[in-house]
This record gives sequence, C-alpha cells and structure tokens, in this order.
Amino acid sequence: MADESSQKSHAIFIPYPLQGHVIPSVNLAIKLASKGFTITFINTQAVHHQTAKAHPDIGSDIFAKVRESGLDIRYATVSDGLPVEFDRSLHHDQFMASLLHEFSAHVDEVVGRIVGSGEKVHCLIADTFFVWSSKIAKKFGLLYVSYWTEPALVFTLYYHLDLLRENGHFGQQECREDTIKYIPGVEAVEPRDMMSYLQDTDTTSVCHQIIFNAFQDAKNADFVLCNTVQDLELGTISALHAKVPFYAIGPIFPPGFTKSNVATSLWSESDCSQWLDKKPHGSVLYASFGSYAHVKKSELIEIAKGLALSKVSFLWVLRPDIVSSDDTDPLPVGFKEEVKDRSMIIPWCCQNAVLAHPATGGFLTHCGWNSVLESIWCGVPLLCFPLLTDQFTNRKLVVDDWKMGINLSNKRPVTKEEVSDNVNCLMSWKSGDEYRVKVKEVRKSLENALAPNGSSGTNLDLFIKQLKAKCQIKPISQ
Repeated sequence: MADESSQKSHAIFIPYPLQGHVIPSVNLAIKLASKGFTITFINTQAVHHQTAKAHPDIGSDIFAKVRESGLDIRYATVSDGLPVEFDRSLHHDQFMASLLHEFSAHVDEVVGRIVGSGEKVHCLIADTFFVWSSKIAKKFGLLYVSYWTEPALVFTLYYHLDLLRENGHFGQQECREDTIKYIPGVEAVEPRDMMSYLQDTDTTSVCHQIIFNAFQDAKNADFVLCNTVQDLELGTISALHAKVPFYAIGPIFPPGFTKSNVATSLWSESDCSQWLDKKPHGSVLYASFGSYAHVKKSELIEIAKGLALSKVSFLWVLRPDIVSSDDTDPLPVGFKEEVKDRSMIIPWCCQNAVLAHPATGGFLTHCGWNSVLESIWCGVPLLCFPLLTDQFTNRKLVVDDWKMGINLSNKRPVTKEEVSDNVNCLMSWKSGDEYRVKVKEVRKSLENALAPNGSSGTNLDLFIKQLKAKCQIKPISQ
C-alpha cells in the first residue's frame, strides 16, 4: 500500500444549503481538486432538485463536465430533513430548525457510508454555520476544516460573542450604543454595523441558536478557510491567527469567472447580453438583492419609484419570492410601462456576466459577500441596501473602510427621492468617479492575492501542506 503522504487527500465537502454558500463551496471544491484533492461533494436533495429544475440538462451530477477535464470530484445528495418540494423561502424558520436538529443525522449516515466503504477519507470540509461538523469529523477520525464564506470581520464578531455580551453590546434588553473598540484586531465598529442577528434584542430565535452553537463548534476546527483577501482585512486576520488556524484564500471565483462548468444557480438565468450590448459604456445600473433575503413591499415600491424618478437605465433582477412566495408581482401598478424603454426586469441572471459587461456602471446590492467580491473584481462601484445577517457589516467595509460605494439610504424607511438622488450620484461621471477609482484600487488587492506567489495561493498551499502533515499523525478511518 502507498504510504500516507503519497496518497491523494480526500475531502468530504458539505456546503450550507443556500445559494450564496453553495457557489463559493463549488468554486473551492474545483480549486482543491485542481490541486490534487479527491472531493466528495454533498448537496442537499432540495438544492439539487432546484438546480436541476433551473438547468434541465445537468441530470443527477452537477460535476459531470468538470470530471471530464480530469478533476476527481464525486457527487452525492442527502436529505435536509424536509420534503424536497417544501417552500423553504416561505417557511424560513422551519427550514433553519430542520438544519439545526435533523440534518446532522442524515450527514452522519452518508459520511459513515463513505468511510465504511473502505474509501480513505482525510478531512471533512463543512460550512462554519453547521453546528455538528467537529463532532461528526471526530466520530469518523477526520480532520475538520471549517469554511467561512463571509469576511473575516464577520467571523471575528461572532467568534467574540462572549466579549460583546460581557460589555453589554449584545444579549441585553437595553444594549449599549457606543462604539465597540475591544474586539481583537478590529479598531472600531458601530453597533449598527454588526450583523442583524447581533442587533436583535430577542436572541432566542432558531438562527441565534445556530450561530451560538456553530461558533462553539468552530473553536474545535483544525483549520478555518475564509473567502477573503489578507491585505483587505490584515489586522482582523492577524488577531484571529492567535486563536485559530485561519487562512484567507479568496476571492474564490469559478475558473472562467463569467462561465462556470458547474450549475450552481437555483433559478433559470435570463440572457441579458443583447440588451446590454445596445447600452453605452458604464450607463446601466444593475440591481439585485441576492438569492435569500426578502424586501418589504413598501420599500420595494419606493425603490421602484426612485428608479423611475432617476431616469437611469437599469437591469433589475427580481426573484419571484423577493417580497414573499405568495406575492409574485409586488411592483407598483404602471411601473413596468413607465420604465420599459430603459429597463430590463428579469427573475434571475448570470450575475458575473452582467457585472463584467462594459455597459454596467453601478450595482444596487443587498451587500451579500459574493456580490461584493464579484463587483470589486469587475470594477463596479456599489449602492448599498443591506437587508439581513452579514450584509450590514459588509456595507461598513464597502462604504466606510474601502470607500468604493454609497448607502442607498442613511435611514429607514427609504424614500423614492433619496433612491433617485443616490442612484444619480453613483452613476454620474462626475460624482461617481471617486467610487470608480476606489473600487479599482481595491481590485488591485484581489489581483495581487491571486497572482503567482500572492497571499491567497500561498495560504492555500500552506493549508494543504499542514493538512497533509496532520493526516500522518491523526488516526484516519479505514
């Protein structure tokens, strides 16, 4: 038998079953496979079902094309504890509760089956938000690699929840509202810039239980891989390094950026290229609020009216469930007719292709981390409208720290006048120029990280080297 060090490292990879987590997980799986890993990638049956509905040609295996190119990525699906057709968007808390209480038994079974088949497996790579990863890894004698798909700043705020509690900034009926200056590696953060769950006074929800348990579990990780760039979050990452083996390996994009060989989109994508081709350079505002969070109907109506008022050309992705699965046409009466000459409104698209198109000059975004990284890569400044979870903290990085975007609104509820003014501020050649310059500067940091001998490649190679070294001393299941 070949000795341990000459074997291919085999990782079982389990992404969190949400679009924004599956995409960077697929991209990392491809990256690791291209470095010689064998990957067994496990999606939920529900994610696979929705992906297959959006891409009828993929059949039962999203990685079939990639395997043809010689990469060793196997694919399996597992139940998340709910029926495949269950509306996870409409019944969000029930979905999260199932991930908290039911999912681990299904994962345990499938990991046990792979390990029990005699297949040599070395590590479990799982999304940090799972609450059971270290326990399942330990049970089967695997190393646990925690994959964090958001910025290091968000990780460290969750990681130091105990400090936020002790200092009265979290978990009290009346939380302190002054600047937070005691998180290691973080100079200062305002309470309003913390993740939405840390701004809640009721901390008993299922999402809070997931966060509390997941970050206890993350303390047992052998490694943490983070989809960020070292230079952009140097202080935060250096401080985290003292507590956890934390590697910034981002941005993790698909090999072709605008065209992936793996279907990850949960909705069928409209082709916008012909419409964009007819528009002048930098003249189109792309608007999308991501794959997950919902917008209040009243705010969506004000945004629509603001876009109409702005007179700017726009391409707007409106998911059918953007307000709710049971309100599929939330736009104001007459809106589509009023803006039809300068707009395209679609349910979903290939975002990377739109952001990379020369006609796209600005991005009205919810500030999901994937969207932020993709926009930076394409040199497109941002108009920020955070809705949930890490998006408020991402907004702080974009607007306050890196100065490559502006807030759609500085207060809630948003008004159509403010929307129109800020859209025009971002899109105008004169006032928007400072943000275009800044976003290109930040892009340089991404380019440097991905260059040969750049920080992200170096960190990934270091992780692989240390993983292989650890595998020789940690018992591996037969």
